[in-house]
Amino acid sequence: MNDFYSLRLEEKIEQLKERDDLPRHVGIIMDGNGRWAKAKGLPRVAGHNVGVHSVEDVVEGCAEIGINNLTIYTFSEENWKRPSREVAALMQLLVSTINRKLKKLVKQNVQIRTIGHLNKLPSNAQRTMMSAIQKTKRNTGLILNVALSYGGRQELIDAFRKLAHLVSSGEISPDEINDQLISNELDTKGQPDPDLIIRTGGENRISNFLLWQIAYSEIYVTPTPWPEFRKSQLADALWSFLQRERRYGMISEQIKGQATVPQI
Repeated sequence: MNDFYSLRLEEKIEQLKERDDLPRHVGIIMDGNGRWAKAKGLPRVAGHNVGVHSVEDVVEGCAEIGINNLTIYTFSEENWKRPSREVAALMQLLVSTINRKLKKLVKQNVQIRTIGHLNKLPSNAQRTMMSAIQKTKRNTGLILNVALSYGGRQELIDAFRKLAHLVSSGEISPDEINDQLISNELDTKGQPDPDLIIRTGGENRISNFLLWQIAYSEIYVTPTPWPEFRKSQLADALWSFLQRERRYGMISEQIKGQATVPQI
């Protein structure tokens, strides 16, 4: 087979579409907007503006290739600490982008969902997102989770509080709490955990993203800043995932069905 990374984009996509072992769920930490802009002598918001085009391209690529779920880390709980002008610009960019692209997302059969504390966003951003959710809820293609005012620790705190109320009301006992019950209280309830987490911009950290859900995710870090990450880079990340062996604590022979689990 030809070297995948040297193929034209169309050829990469065709090869990926033929695979039946693609990740069901991809999460992306979209990092590097500000540094990309600074390196070009531009204001940070310019990086965010260009990064919107990357979102559009990657969403289209996931839908085209056949990824079922995509979660994009759009605005974290910690991002509220940024300068107020930048936060305001990001909120306005969110609103304008959804308003401009909603018809295309509907046509692409994308279903928009949000994770995080949507109620913390400005009222116009809340209305825009709720409208997008409503208008795409019957779509049956790619599920696009937009993480807004999201933090993995806070998500777990929220889940544990819900379970504590169920225990205190007698609906469940503490001994009944297990992986599935916790997963059912998370923002991604009903969706598979991410098989692949992509981080752009070269930083090697998780940044409080989907802490419970990524326990066995494969992680792909690229130095490419988010404004330069497009379909071709997405395809490369997916191909890298396909070359890996996921063992879930077992050994290669067990995964291949060549050995039984040793009795300890």
